[in-house]
Amino acid sequence: SCLPYPEAVKKLLENMQTDLRSLSMECKKKFPPVKEAAESGIVKIKTIAARNSDILATLKENSSEVVQPFLMGCGTKEPKITQLCLAAIQRLMSHEVVSEAAAGNIINMLWQLMENGLEELKLLQTVLVLLTTNTVVHDQVLSKAIVLCFRLHFTKDNITNNTAAATVRQVVTVVFERMVAEDERFKDIVDQPPPVQGNTNRRSVSTLRPSAKDAYMLFQDLCQLVNADAPYWLVGMTEMTRTFGLELLESVLNDFPRVFLQHQEFSFLLKERVCPLVIKLFSPNIKFRQGNSSAASPAPVEKPYFPICMRLLRVVSVLIKHFYSLLVTECEIFLSLLVKFLDGEKPQWLRAVAVESVHRLCVQPHLLRSFCLSYDMKQHSTKVFRDIVNALGSFIQSLFIVLNTGNPAGAAQGAAQGGLGAGGQGGSLTTQAAFEYRGTWIPLMTVSVQGSAKATYLEMLDKVEPPSIPEGYAMSVAFSALLDLVRGITSMIERALAKEEEEAVRREANPDQNTHVSLSGAHLVWEEMVSACWCGLLAALSLLLDASTDETATESILKAELNVAALCGRLGLVTPRDAFITAICKASLPPHYALTVLSSNTANLNKAYSIQGQSVQIISSSSESHQQVVAVGQPLSVQPQGTVVLTAKNIQCMRTLLNLAHCHGVVLGTSWQLVLATLQHLVWILGLKPGVGGALKPGRAVEGPSTVLTTAVMTDLPVISNILSRLFESSQYLDDVSLHHLINALCSLSLEAVEMAYGNNKEPSLFAVAKLLETGLVNMDRIEILWRPLTGHLLEVCQHPNARMREWGAEAVTSLIKAGLAYKHNPPLAQNQRLQLLLLNPLKELSNVLHADIRQKQLESVLQILQSQGDSLGPGWPLVLGVIGAIRNDQGESLIRTAFQCLQLVVTDFLPTMPCAGLQIVVDVAGSFGLQNQELNISLTSIGLLWNISDYFFQRGEAITQELEREEAALQKQAQEKGEPLNRPFHPAPPFDCLWLCLYAKLGQLCVDPRPAVRKSAGQTMFSTIAAHGTLLQQPTWHIVVWKVLFHLLDCVRKSSTTADKEKIESGGGNILIHHSRDTAEKQWAETWVLTLAGVARIFNTRRYLLQQLGDYFKAWEVLLDHIQSAALSKNSEVSLAALKSFQEILQIATPVKDSAMPNDALAAMGAPVLIDPLSAPGPGRPLLRSDSMLERLTSYNCAELQAPPPGEESALEDAALWWSAWNTWYRTGTDSTRPPSGGTGTDRPSFVPSQPFLTALVQIFPALYQHIKTGFSMEDLRKLGVILHGAVSIPISSDASPFILPSYTEAVLTSLQEAVLTALDVLQKAICVGPENLQVMYPAIFEQLLLFVEFSCKPPQYGKMETKHVANAKYNQAEWVALNYVPFAERSLEVVVDLYHKTACHKAVINEKVLQNIIKTLRMPLGLKYGCPSESTWKLAVSSLLKVLSTGLPVARQHASSRKFDTMWPELANAFKDFLFTKSTPPDNVSIQEFQKNEAIDVEVVQLISTEILPFAIFIPKDFVGQIMAMLNKGSIHSQSSSFTEAEVDVRMREEFSKVCFETLLQFSFSNKVSTPQEGYISRMALSVLLKRSQDVLRRYVDDERLSGRCPLPRQQVTEIIFVLKAISTLMDSLKKTQPENVDGTTWAQVIALYPTLVECITCSSSEVSSALKEAMGPFKDFMQPPVSRVPNGES
Repeated sequence: SCLPYPEAVKKLLENMQTDLRSLSMECKKKFPPVKEAAESGIVKIKTIAARNSDILATLKENSSEVVQPFLMGCGTKEPKITQLCLAAIQRLMSHEVVSEAAAGNIINMLWQLMENGLEELKLLQTVLVLLTTNTVVHDQVLSKAIVLCFRLHFTKDNITNNTAAATVRQVVTVVFERMVAEDERFKDIVDQPPPVQGNTNRRSVSTLRPSAKDAYMLFQDLCQLVNADAPYWLVGMTEMTRTFGLELLESVLNDFPRVFLQHQEFSFLLKERVCPLVIKLFSPNIKFRQGNSSAASPAPVEKPYFPICMRLLRVVSVLIKHFYSLLVTECEIFLSLLVKFLDGEKPQWLRAVAVESVHRLCVQPHLLRSFCLSYDMKQHSTKVFRDIVNALGSFIQSLFIVLNTGNPAGAAQGAAQGGLGAGGQGGSLTTQAAFEYRGTWIPLMTVSVQGSAKATYLEMLDKVEPPSIPEGYAMSVAFSALLDLVRGITSMIERALAKEEEEAVRREANPDQNTHVSLSGAHLVWEEMVSACWCGLLAALSLLLDASTDETATESILKAELNVAALCGRLGLVTPRDAFITAICKASLPPHYALTVLSSNTANLNKAYSIQGQSVQIISSSSESHQQVVAVGQPLSVQPQGTVVLTAKNIQCMRTLLNLAHCHGVVLGTSWQLVLATLQHLVWILGLKPGVGGALKPGRAVEGPSTVLTTAVMTDLPVISNILSRLFESSQYLDDVSLHHLINALCSLSLEAVEMAYGNNKEPSLFAVAKLLETGLVNMDRIEILWRPLTGHLLEVCQHPNARMREWGAEAVTSLIKAGLAYKHNPPLAQNQRLQLLLLNPLKELSNVLHADIRQKQLESVLQILQSQGDSLGPGWPLVLGVIGAIRNDQGESLIRTAFQCLQLVVTDFLPTMPCAGLQIVVDVAGSFGLQNQELNISLTSIGLLWNISDYFFQRGEAITQELEREEAALQKQAQEKGEPLNRPFHPAPPFDCLWLCLYAKLGQLCVDPRPAVRKSAGQTMFSTIAAHGTLLQQPTWHIVVWKVLFHLLDCVRKSSTTADKEKIESGGGNILIHHSRDTAEKQWAETWVLTLAGVARIFNTRRYLLQQLGDYFKAWEVLLDHIQSAALSKNSEVSLAALKSFQEILQIATPVKDSAMPNDALAAMGAPVLIDPLSAPGPGRPLLRSDSMLERLTSYNCAELQAPPPGEESALEDAALWWSAWNTWYRTGTDSTRPPSGGTGTDRPSFVPSQPFLTALVQIFPALYQHIKTGFSMEDLRKLGVILHGAVSIPISSDASPFILPSYTEAVLTSLQEAVLTALDVLQKAICVGPENLQVMYPAIFEQLLLFVEFSCKPPQYGKMETKHVANAKYNQAEWVALNYVPFAERSLEVVVDLYHKTACHKAVINEKVLQNIIKTLRMPLGLKYGCPSESTWKLAVSSLLKVLSTGLPVARQHASSRKFDTMWPELANAFKDFLFTKSTPPDNVSIQEFQKNEAIDVEVVQLISTEILPFAIFIPKDFVGQIMAMLNKGSIHSQSSSFTEAEVDVRMREEFSKVCFETLLQFSFSNKVSTPQEGYISRMALSVLLKRSQDVLRRYVDDERLSGRCPLPRQQVTEIIFVLKAISTLMDSLKKTQPENVDGTTWAQVIALYPTLVECITCSSSEVSSALKEAMGPFKDFMQPPVSRVPNGES
């Protein structure tokens, strides 16, 4: 060992010698033994110094002797000596030159001094020096020394007591320090043998080393002493206090935890002795309830004792802090006790120290973590950690609730509670930081530095009485505890998580599973910790936040809440995270603010509170309750609810919220919704409104002056709006999942705003929409992942009924789309078609929105996109075009106009840059603009665009074809791979042709538009394009054009026309007048039908040779004819007439082009716009083209085809099947159009009556058609023709048309229709005439037809059951239908018949078919009617015709008498004569006498014919016929009266001449000598006797009647009759006189004479007329008055 410096040793020796000398001096007189001892000691020291090199060691060996003099000195009990000795002894000790024995002696000596009460302080000092400087004192000596100190502690002297107490503490420490040093020394050698397990003898310490043993004994005895038991080791203790004992225990436990943790014996002590002791000592505190009266409890309860209680808590703190791992169960008890002490029923001081103890725990997060592991996570264990936090929370709550603890706020703050009314006064009182809640005001003190638990009352070791606790102390400690707890736990877990993330990064480099496992365990603990504590924390923090009046405190609380929320977020604990965020949110909003997201209990949803005194608008910046109001605004709610106020604290919370969202956005997840909802409401109340790009700017609320902001908040607003924007800008740093959460939250928030804005036109909250826009704009680089939810939602907003709302929705969507397209993506959009289509898709979706303002916005952005990105749209074209074309008629003009601008831009600028696949869409879109019905001009312009597009196709045909074919090939390949057929309209046609077909199809649709102008324009364009560019199409495509385009169009037009409305249209919109020919939809459609049919017919005509090469030309021809037929049968005269014109055109009856030398006229005639093509460059070459210039091509094509077919194709044109098909069509058309309407009575108005021009045209077609079909024209066909011709002429004319068609009744003119009918028959007749023999069988049919027409003269044809009026007796306005004047027609027909019969009378067919009989039969009618005929000329013509026909026919009849072919004719002829000569009709009144005589002459002529042509040839004539003739003549000679006439005319009217002729003829044949057979004579005799008998009867009747009638005159007709009879008699007499007497039969004479008496009787008649007639009749009888001559008896005369 190193010697001490010789210097120090030398000094020690010197000092010792000095001490001994002093001692010797002091004791010289009184204590000689001591003096001697001192002197011998000096010698001893000198000796040692001289002899030994290691002086100190030697000194130590001899220390007993060295010390002896000093001990003796102390024994003197003399203060001065004692002090000197003690000082000397201390010096020795401090040089460590005292041996064990010497030390024992010293202790004994000190004990004596102590017992004598001497030099107590010195004693303590000495003991201390002895024990601290070396380790020689052990075991009993040590215990004696310790007891000595204890005994000194309990003296009467304060100073001594305190010093002794300090010494004891130091000594105890020394004992344990020695043990620690000992352990340190032995730690490397060998581990001590393990102690015997389960050893219960607490004195068995054999295994311990010396120092450890001392420490053990000491600690054990301290426990004994505190427990008031006798010590085992510290023998000689007289007195002890618990407080001191507890302090010592605490210091040992606190200072030497390792001892207890490393030595089982000590651990044992801890478990077996300390813990039970503590629990025992706690008992009064546990049982005690404040306010329990002793009377109530059976035994008096020991009261809690502050000093002990406080020290116990300190011990507990130490135990928990250091020995938690050893004492798990015990700690559970302690902690539970601690929690109980916070209870409100415990004394104030107890709660204060308890809360300080809890604070101590709260600053040890790792300890808390252990609690959680050991208790909360074990089954069947107390949830200690949770209880601690909850207890702390309830403690804080109880402080507010306990009455009379804190000052009632009313007292503390005076009038500050008075609300706005007394606002100004409370300001100064609220300067101190404090909490205030429901009238309880608790000041806040600074109790400890953050993170350290510096206690006040736990340190009051000198107080015996419980101290009084200042107001707010407990609250302040609890508050700090809470904050420290949160801070500790969050930082601990955050650090661990950070470490874990680093690990994870490292692990990616070298994977290792084990760490992972442990981590998940750690996670469980953290999650459990948070789960256990969050409820309590939240309750306490929310309350404090609510009550806080101090900005700093508020800040701390908010920070705590924010940290917990963020931590929960990181750990994925959704419920607590949301709960804390909700708390912050609620604190940001005005109190009781009804925000659905935040209020879980729905009860207070609908309550809306506003401040009292709402009328006060200017708010002083002093406090309202205890908060400074900084803003007043409108709440965001469905119903208007007054105003709400925001305080400074609300704004502070709002900033925390922003901070949370900004820094912890990643972990917010679903609670973004809460955060954003709250921000939305705050923004609303503060009146921030979105500006460009979605940033919120302070703006005035629309609702008026309800928003009031103080200057304080005005300066904050820009900051807040800036943070808000930054918040969403920072979304670019969120990961994808968090970003989705953010977007979802914004969407659902927006949905709420949307809900709220329904049904009212208040300003809506646009916060969410604006922020969605902002978020989208900053995340453009990964826009793909959020595009769908983002735009999906905004599109919904666009549908909203609230205009402001949807306006922003549209603003947001369109801004995002434009930004997305303009953004420099990587890879660029051009290479990322999917993304481009994704970006454009919402633009398309906007088309489904019905609101015009949204569509307007959409179309404006399309226009902008076209202008900025038009060239690079590429695959996006279909989408964009889809948007332009998504117009609907309900959208109003301006929208359609905007969209149309876009389309015009596309057509003028972008067709060449567009992929060819888009061209078809352009066609579709242009078509849809044609079809919209809002703006006629646009429709018409778009048809022009279609023409331009077709031009573009035409010019760039080659290029387009190539590109389309490439594309087609690719598509074909795809389709094959999928095994599907290629899906494309008009598929088999080549793609370029398909483009044309689409164009034609579109034009076809426009041709059936409801508006006539559009139809007309489209029709012209369509037929023009087909004419102009049709040559580009390949031949098979023509097939599609014919069937799918042209015929389809015809079908549609036909359908529309037939169903069109017949209502009159008043005017064409505005004040345009409509011509009456177009004033119903039906008439307007008629025009379309006409145009369409004409167009198609023209194409058939001009492209005939091309079409004939298609396989199904005949079928097409049939279909076309069918269309012509249905048009012809249409109920519209315009259509039907036009149909016939088209019929004529396709039959090439009339050529459509007049002058083929003029190409322009040719085009114009075809309806094409004339295009003079300036480009002489060759067009795209295709097989059909013949020359370069389009114009030449067209003209050559058209003209060539119109003039003559190419050689060798005549046969095709003459194709019989086609002509017969045409004939069938003609026949069907004719039949249907001329068939009279069936059913109904005459009063029903017929559905439709064909017009004359139509019928004329129809009939005019026949002659031309006949030329082509005459070879096969059969009898049956002729019959069909007849039916039609007959039908046609029988159709009446409508009265309004009649003035134009009908000749005035007097002119005998034929209508053109009648002309045509006769022409048709004429053509036939001529054809038969020159045709082969077998055709002649048709003659009779022609006769039949003509004779039918002849009948019309007397019996105009009936058209169904229609009533027609003759023009003669109809004023035009009365009759709806006027029958034609058929007389001229019938007469002309009759002339034709006579003429034809003249030619054909001898033809076999004419004879066989009894034509003559038919003629006679037909003529019977006019002859019979005579004066009854509509026209006088008729019967005259009939007579003359009859005479002519008979003059031709009778000889033929006589020739063929034997063949009996004419047998049936004779009776017919007889009837005809009878009907004519004895007509039932009377001549009209106005017939002049001359006329009458002329007519009579005609009758006479007929009788003469009979007498010359018939009677002379009686042998060839059937007997009956002759008999009939006789009877007729007989009748004629008498019964021929005509009705009314005047007396003056009587003689004329009686047709005397005629009677005479008849008589004469009769008599001539009756009495003629030429009578060849007796039969004939018999006939005439019969006739005469009949005649006479009849006369006799008439006369007799007359006489009787006259006699009966007396004075009354007889009826007129009877008088007339008698006059006739008298005249007949006189005539008969004349005739009898003229006849050869031998011809008259005797009986006849007898009859004649028999008349005379009767005549005589008539003389008495009164009538003068009768008298004069009688006179005439009686005159001739004079010839009989002669004397009778003798005659031959019974002789015949």
